[in-house]
Amino acid sequence: MTWIQPADLLPQVLRRRANNDPDELFLRHVDGSSETYGQTYEASLRWANALSRLGVTRGDNVLLMLPNSFEAYHAWLGLSWVGAVEVSLNTAYQGRMLTYTVEASDAKVMLVSQELLPRVTDIADQLEKLETIVVVDGENESASTAQRIVSRGDFFYDVVADPDVAIEPQPWDICCVIWTSGTTGPSKGVMLPWAEMYRFNEIITSVTGSDEVYYHFMPPFHIGGKLIISAAAEQAGSVVIRPVFSSSKFWDDVRNFGCTHVNIQGPMVRMLMNAPENSNDRDNSLRTMGCAPLPADLVDFHDRFGIRGTNTYYGMTEIGLPIASRGFDLADLNSCGRLRDGYEVRIVDEYDYPVAAGEVGELIVRADHPWVMNAGYYGRPQETAESWRNGWFHTGDAFRVDKDGNFYFVDRFKDALRRRGENISSFEVESQVGEHPDVLETAAVAVPSELGEDDVMIYVVRGRDSELTEPELHAWLVERMPKFMRPRYIEFLDTLPKTDATLRTKKIELRNRGLSVNAWDFESANPGLGTRS
Repeated sequence: MTWIQPADLLPQVLRRRANNDPDELFLRHVDGSSETYGQTYEASLRWANALSRLGVTRGDNVLLMLPNSFEAYHAWLGLSWVGAVEVSLNTAYQGRMLTYTVEASDAKVMLVSQELLPRVTDIADQLEKLETIVVVDGENESASTAQRIVSRGDFFYDVVADPDVAIEPQPWDICCVIWTSGTTGPSKGVMLPWAEMYRFNEIITSVTGSDEVYYHFMPPFHIGGKLIISAAAEQAGSVVIRPVFSSSKFWDDVRNFGCTHVNIQGPMVRMLMNAPENSNDRDNSLRTMGCAPLPADLVDFHDRFGIRGTNTYYGMTEIGLPIASRGFDLADLNSCGRLRDGYEVRIVDEYDYPVAAGEVGELIVRADHPWVMNAGYYGRPQETAESWRNGWFHTGDAFRVDKDGNFYFVDRFKDALRRRGENISSFEVESQVGEHPDVLETAAVAVPSELGEDDVMIYVVRGRDSELTEPELHAWLVERMPKFMRPRYIEFLDTLPKTDATLRTKKIELRNRGLSVNAWDFESANPGLGTRS
């Protein structure tokens, strides 16, 4: 076994690149701005010193609510040099969801972009633990809140890039807390050690080289956004950042910046395939991709755009990526790949006993290297113990494995959804829908999307004499719910199906019911806007 060393971790790798090749290009933005390894390292030290002066110390949780930008990674690296922990928030959070995650983090300091500041000030009177809000791109903010608001100018005033402040991150140190969807309860903050981040990187670095230009549009509050930066630094590559995925800008960006590798999701591939064919489709620099789940038309995508190879994988924020293809060798388009070295998995029944070969059961995972899987859920010891029972992490996902060792994802045992790469808690969807005064009961389920993964459907029982309509309910949710959680489909029912003994909603009956003629579809009712509008 090769033991992960401090020198393998992103902050130390960045410092080494900056010392050896300070003028090599590292970060580029589609707006034309760019940074070398030396400049990024210097910026991370300035952030570390500014955070220290603000009172941030080792072990502190610090909230980040920033778009995919240079500043998001400067802040993350700066926190790592201080020994503090980044708790990154989805930039779509608002209202109750934002209040819950801010308070649950126990953070006293929050870094936010000026664009998103109103989301925070709207709930500021409900934030009992937060003391300081730094507006990373704003000046002279004067919002009236109980928290102190610090402008960018004041935050960085007279700050220098002093390397003496830097604390060496260790493999067992927590590099970030990432929120993942709850099932029977609220979302949970997954504590990721630096060693786990390193093992995540290997999925990319195993198929890329030192001359890569990575195209990057994954958000920094997801593991996908962080591992691209880390893998690129490890390979001495460069990264081209677009804040969010755009199918219309994708190929222009690839050609303009000479991008050679991208990590992408199956639904995004389908969006690119849906675009009209062009005579110059194959005239691009993209050579390889990482993609999960794999779309059914992947071979056609390769042929149309001249892609040499795609690797795939299965994982979670909690466990890393224990299953992956062997390079670009795909067993078939339905397989997640094979077991990676250093991990052990079982497919088990409800009592953690292995099921017979070829049968479906829950995938459970453990690793032979310490700290390459999650260190628990922040502030939730009971949920941590439940997930880690019997010495294995329980994924909640149904799997089977064939005689050749190829693993296949079958379904989710847990009551959660995944839409356009976002994990969604049905519990949280139902909680927010249930706050409408005309809603007596509701149930959220996944229905298949034409782009792959899930769309969100809610079944709603209205109060007596209510005349609430589907468009009215959706409009009410727009003001309260993050965009990615908003239901595409709404159907009113007189009652929800229940179990006899416990009176729990029978979600399986609702899933089997599927889309009936009575289901209202936001996208059909609002052509051109899309569910996220």
